[in-house]
Amino acid sequence: MANDHITERARRIKLLLMDCDGVLTDARIWLTADGDEQKAFHARDGQGISVWHRAGFKSGIISGRASSGVERRAHELKMTYVHQSAKNKVVALEEIIADADISADECCFIGDDLGDVAAMRRVGLAVAVADAAQETKDAAHYITRLVGGAGAVREVVEVILKAQDRWDELVGQVTSH
Repeated sequence: MANDHITERARRIKLLLMDCDGVLTDARIWLTADGDEQKAFHARDGQGISVWHRAGFKSGIISGRASSGVERRAHELKMTYVHQSAKNKVVALEEIIADADISADECCFIGDDLGDVAAMRRVGLAVAVADAAQETKDAAHYITRLVGGAGAVREVVEVILKAQDRWDELVGQVTSH
């Protein structure tokens, strides 16, 4: 799974932030007639985020796009932070870190494309999904085995919580979403 370098970084993480398209989804976007977007989310990612929250941690999305589906999914999962239409993800990241009262080293950011690289370079644990752009993978401390929209977020939650020796205790508390 994770090597010692990743485990050490993961032990410090208290906040999980991520891009949406290509991380929580498979990066495909369906444009609706009313100008909104439809997206498909993977249930395992939702389950992972729920376990993360059970551990007492916060999570959030920083996306360059905006859609009511993202807002709804974030609300369903009780995510604390949702920054959509973020023109500068580093600014959004720094605002969230300040609000959460943690250091950047205590934050994990999961990305998949070029717009995520600058934010990834600012955090303690930078993660790229398996099908991310090469530049994004190059900026990552950890690259998931799973692709975006297919359980990659849940994989990251497991890596972090296992590094913190919390996974086994929390899996017994799982309920469906």
